[in-house]
Amino acid sequence: MSDIKSFGRKSKETASPLLPGAPPQSTASSKCKFSARYPWAKTILCVVLAATVLLKWTDAFTACHEYLAPPSVDEVCSQAQEIVPEQNGAIWKNLTDVFGAEAFRLELAESLGGAVRIPTESFDDMGPIGEDPRWNTFGPLHDYLYSRFPLVHSSLKLRKINTYGLLYEWAGSDRSLDPFLLTAHQDVVPVEPKTAGDWAYPPFSGHYDGERVWGRGASDDKSGLIGLMTTMEYLLQNNFSPSRTLVLAIGFDEEISGPRGAQSLADAMRETYGEKGFAMILDEGAGYGDLYGQAIASPGIAEKGYVDVRVEVNTPGGHSSIPPPHTSIGMLSEMLVHLEKNPFEAQLARGSPMYKNVQCIARWSPGLDPDLRKQILRSENSDRALHAAEKVLFNNYLFKNMVGTTQAIDLIHGGVKVNALPEQVYAIVNHRISTESSVAVTQAHDRDLLYDFAQQFNLSYVAFGEQLTDDNLPTFGTLVVQNNHGDGLEPAPTTPTDADALPYRVLSGSIKAAYNSHRNIEGDDNVIVSPGIMSGNSDTRYYWDLSDHIFRYRHTALAVGGSLLKGVHTVNESLEMDNYVEMVRFMVAVVLNADETALS
Repeated sequence: MSDIKSFGRKSKETASPLLPGAPPQSTASSKCKFSARYPWAKTILCVVLAATVLLKWTDAFTACHEYLAPPSVDEVCSQAQEIVPEQNGAIWKNLTDVFGAEAFRLELAESLGGAVRIPTESFDDMGPIGEDPRWNTFGPLHDYLYSRFPLVHSSLKLRKINTYGLLYEWAGSDRSLDPFLLTAHQDVVPVEPKTAGDWAYPPFSGHYDGERVWGRGASDDKSGLIGLMTTMEYLLQNNFSPSRTLVLAIGFDEEISGPRGAQSLADAMRETYGEKGFAMILDEGAGYGDLYGQAIASPGIAEKGYVDVRVEVNTPGGHSSIPPPHTSIGMLSEMLVHLEKNPFEAQLARGSPMYKNVQCIARWSPGLDPDLRKQILRSENSDRALHAAEKVLFNNYLFKNMVGTTQAIDLIHGGVKVNALPEQVYAIVNHRISTESSVAVTQAHDRDLLYDFAQQFNLSYVAFGEQLTDDNLPTFGTLVVQNNHGDGLEPAPTTPTDADALPYRVLSGSIKAAYNSHRNIEGDDNVIVSPGIMSGNSDTRYYWDLSDHIFRYRHTALAVGGSLLKGVHTVNESLEMDNYVEMVRFMVAVVLNADETALS
């Protein structure tokens, strides 16, 4: 407000002497003669100045009103009602009773533990299927699924895609309804041999201690696979007959981006069901957690983009006893330090998934700082409030990383011998691209930051295929900046969440139904559903053209407000069984509710 007040005083002081009837500022003869010759000039000048002052005051008033006006809180993060299955109400009631029994918990723990005990690791350097023996471990997992879930394999149509991809179809009675696609994956990240002794239980033990199942894949993503199988098995046991076709797509190399699994599955589904052939898609993703005193579920409605940038310096070799002022390692080091000192600027864009997320927190979480709440709620109409909110929110590096484009220097290579000058050195910089940005913008950022170093070290500079320095001039070496592999991945399309988006409403209502049922409570606001994003990428990149309604959500109680799993991709991965039971409740709820809703 200080800016607005000072602007008002300045306008008044400079304008008042020129108002009608005020004495002139100067008595210079030339001005007097001008005024005498053109008496209308004063009037025109006065009108122009008065109009200018009025416009500036109007702008100031508008800015002040936008900043101080009370927000329409009821319109912020409106919530869908809990949706309890009605046409299949008897099945829902029976299964909620079953899920509350200790016998089901023990059965579910053993199902998950058995899957964890099969070490289906996928590695970045996996060779072709049929040649690389590391793929063979998926065969025993298939045998396990056949034996553990007999009704699923006797009732649903199963196609094996590219040997190990599993594509199940449970045909619905109404073929006019677009099918519902649910996904999971069979593979897990490898266990680092050096850390095997750090686990509370052996990493592939599948041990159940009465509270948690332990082992690699217990959370990511054998839980998703076994949860889907369990859901289908129990629906079949209860004589569920779907109206809407259900499709399960189970990949086998998601942890290495899915080029053999999800991509092959997507091709098969596109051929069978067509582009935009699915009413909605549910994949693994975030969950729910406590945020400032309110349980908030954050299904991912978008994903960041992704690109790995290789920064490579090539210089002449030679003996280390006669070094140049900077070796290629020294040059690259300065460049990397410069990149880290100049990160991407994060901006909380109105309408973005993370902006919607903080709006929901401001609307519903009672423990949020009151001043921050006001700034967030006012930010819809006020740039001043938006910047003030950003300043506070970006102090949390987790939140800032979710919003902006990130950079992580993850790999570096250089040098072959202590007495030989390094001829080629390179580093790989991993970028996760903001949902509001692009691969091209990310590349331009890196390209521009490194240009001066090409000049400083007299290097020929090629960035993303473009020669940026004079190739005819003599140089000491070369600087090459390029994608490490492929073209990069653009940010995912954003799933609609407006009032007309029926799939989002069904998902939200099902989350609330599962949450309430598991706790035997009632109400629409016990858990708040807020749009969000995943911090990483899943293999839904291959499914983008199969549906406009893709949700990345696994109904698990997670750390850090529903964004992180316990032990994922590191030691002591585990899953709490009470929460796993709730996750299966959710899967049943969303399948039954989707079957009873038009969705389009």
